Amino acid sequence: MTDPDPTLVARLRAAGCVFAEDEALLLAEAADSPERLEELVSLRVAGHPLETLLGWAEFCGLRIVVEPGVFVPRQRTEFLVDLAVGLGTPESVVLDLCCGAGAIGAAIASRLGSGVELVAADIEPAAVRCARANIEPAGRVFEGDLYDALPPELQGRVDLLAVNAPYVPTDSIRMMPPEARDYEPAIALDGGADGLDVQRRVAAGAPTWLAPGGSLLIETSMPQAERSAALFAAAGLESRIEHSDDFDATVVVATRRRLGDTARRG
Repeated sequence: MTDPDPTLVARLRAAGCVFAEDEALLLAEAADSPERLEELVSLRVAGHPLETLLGWAEFCGLRIVVEPGVFVPRQRTEFLVDLAVGLGTPESVVLDLCCGAGAIGAAIASRLGSGVELVAADIEPAAVRCARANIEPAGRVFEGDLYDALPPELQGRVDLLAVNAPYVPTDSIRMMPPEARDYEPAIALDGGADGLDVQRRVAAGAPTWLAPGGSLLIETSMPQAERSAALFAAAGLESRIEHSDDFDATVVVATRRRLGDTARRG
């Protein structure tokens, strides 16, 4: 591997890039001319996310297409993928809701196999465009507001409903890293006053779309986890909280009871 240009490394490090050597190599790889490299480095030094400058983000071993103005998949969300894969089968119907670039759905499908029926949806046109690049033709991507985007025939058939809905409280947006706060769409970050506005809507519709025995997995934060779990329990789902110190990630898993479960427990 070629050593990175020390001048570029110094500029990136001075701008606060912790992995300056790696970034210098990646930016050089992405540039097709010295002029383009200078443009990319200047944008990175100014604070633009590395992933949108490269045109891709690494997630679960995949290169996920991203473009400016699209939510960049986080490494902590790999924990949600791990949990979903543990609950799924090679024939699962998988729904990636609030899909962004479609990273979660693409990762789950890549690990469960080609027999998966994959559907994804997002309200942002740019996100849908990226998700289609990452998912189609193996899966289908729809544009619209949560469940309103989905074909009715999917109701009651979803085995794995993976959601990375916005959960940052509105007043906390200003404390996010500039790469997210300044360059990602607010609709992908802002969860309302307590961070749970979108989760409430997801919970309300989940029982209609989940298959009996199907599970919803939604990322949240540790301080919000109990309230998140309560939302899905109130919707009639059996919910639990999973946390990973390795990923620094928290996920609520909410499962629709199979037919007859309630009677047997009574």
